[in-house]
Amino acid sequence: ILDKKVTVDEDAAAKVRDDMAAIGVEVSDIALKDVILPGDMREILNQVVSAEKQAEANVIRRREETNATRSLLNTAKVMAENPVMLRLKELEALEAIAGKVERLTVHNGTDGLLNDLVKLRD
Repeated sequence: ILDKKVTVDEDAAAKVRDDMAAIGVEVSDIALKDVILPGDMREILNQVVSAEKQAEANVIRRREETNATRSLLNTAKVMAENPVMLRLKELEALEAIAGKVERLTVHNGTDGLLNDLVKLRD
């Protein structure tokens, strides 16, 4: 009914015009304003609409995840081809770590520190 509202309007208008013409009343325009569904049908319709919206949200979420993964891949390719860029990212990571600790002592230079941090992680 909701998908075919225009058809229902036309069918209802034709029926009402015929009935009203029989008693001498001319009807110029009729439109379907609201469709009131029983409680269980309304609940089912709400569930369908909710499921459709959830599916749309999942599609958008997956698209964004794909874009983020593609961006990471492109970044990895750039770093693989450009050691200076890789070094810059290493230093940025070190700066972020240093900002979160109270005290940091470096004995082997930044290369030694980065290697030690990687070893700690393993």
